Amino acid sequence: MSKIQRWNRLNKFRVWKPLGLLILARLTPPSWEVEVIDENLGLIEAQALSRPDLVGITAFSCQATRAYELAALFRARGVPVVMGGIHATMRLGEALGHVDAVVTREAELVWPRVLADVQAGTLQRVYAGGPVPMAEIPPARHDLLARRYLFGSIQVTRGCPLNCLFCSVTAFNGGQFRHRPIANVIAELHQIREKRILFVDDNLVGTRRDHIAYAKDLFRAMIREGLTRPWICQATINFGDDDELLDLAARAGCQGVFIGFESPTVEGLIALRKKFNIRKEGDWRAAVRRIQAHGITVMGSFILGIDTDRPGIGASTARAAEDYRLDMANVQILTPLPGTALFEKLEREGRIIANSYPADWQYYTFSHPVSQYLHFTGSELVREVNQFHDRFDSYPKILVRVLRTVLHTRTPTKVLLGLITNLTCRYNHLLDRKVDALRCAPPETASPKHGLRPQED
Repeated sequence: MSKIQRWNRLNKFRVWKPLGLLILARLTPPSWEVEVIDENLGLIEAQALSRPDLVGITAFSCQATRAYELAALFRARGVPVVMGGIHATMRLGEALGHVDAVVTREAELVWPRVLADVQAGTLQRVYAGGPVPMAEIPPARHDLLARRYLFGSIQVTRGCPLNCLFCSVTAFNGGQFRHRPIANVIAELHQIREKRILFVDDNLVGTRRDHIAYAKDLFRAMIREGLTRPWICQATINFGDDDELLDLAARAGCQGVFIGFESPTVEGLIALRKKFNIRKEGDWRAAVRRIQAHGITVMGSFILGIDTDRPGIGASTARAAEDYRLDMANVQILTPLPGTALFEKLEREGRIIANSYPADWQYYTFSHPVSQYLHFTGSELVREVNQFHDRFDSYPKILVRVLRTVLHTRTPTKVLLGLITNLTCRYNHLLDRKVDALRCAPPETASPKHGLRPQED
């Protein structure tokens, strides 16, 4: 965890278990003693830990700086370090400069070989993983981090055919939308002890008829098995198109859905290659209302800093979120993550200014400008973010939304979830402002090009 992502007591409500590590723990033979540590729940003193035989690390890009620090501490003690996950996959050469071995893409099929090589003293530098047949994904070791999080976590699908400009899911998991056997999902749900569930899938219901049919069958199985604890998920806006799907989801326990709207303008969606959201007859407000009519709250996400955005986009995005009648919403600054078409584009154009790697990865949190933007300086874009939150996350607006949740759900747990999420969004933004006030910002390293302006102090 970087200095920007300091731990706080709200983290148990807003983070989820490191599911990838828990799956690999399941694949680890009983002869190995496994401990999983998640720094989202508190920083560790690595030197105070007993010396392990092997350390496995996974990290998103914004956590890579800290991951390399930990790797150095353990390697100095003679402990081999293996790193996997999306950042190590997309920045393979960089990662190999800090760890002993890297597992790329999905790791389930190669993890047993990694362990065998460690025991034989023949650890390789690179192990090429995934895509993994979905029937071969075992249940995670949920017992290893029991009672530490508000949500239990499970993954049902992998891959995405949409390949949006800003997203690396397709590059990491592939463009085919794959499903685990429903019987395997049901068996794992029985093992989760938390009272609430998060489906960590990037899109639980998919985009095609066969995807929707699978989701319906899954929800029917959950209802049949009595696995109707409250749960939340991510989906595309088509979640609101099918009343049978919504009815089954609600009966199966769905209390909230996170939807990436990304931009309130058609031009912005085209620039992001989010063409799935552009539908001639699509009425986003109507879709949101259909979801809410089934007692499911809707959280929307938007991106600011798209090349088509102009001054005032923060306020206009807030107005759009209000017009859609979203229960919750957040905005993120357009951030070029490694492995995305956006990263390749901005790097090619010389527009990435936080490029002193690996130190600058800590700024890739979606709340700090790390690039040059066509119509904003960095400070101007931060002001647009502030304008969104000042309007949408004011206490009066939060109160109105929570009262509306009371009216269309009449369920105390859903109201509590809405209140916590709204307050967490507000808190996160206030924390970002505090960090900015302490001048924890990426350096200005790039000169203006093509009429662009560098980030201001």
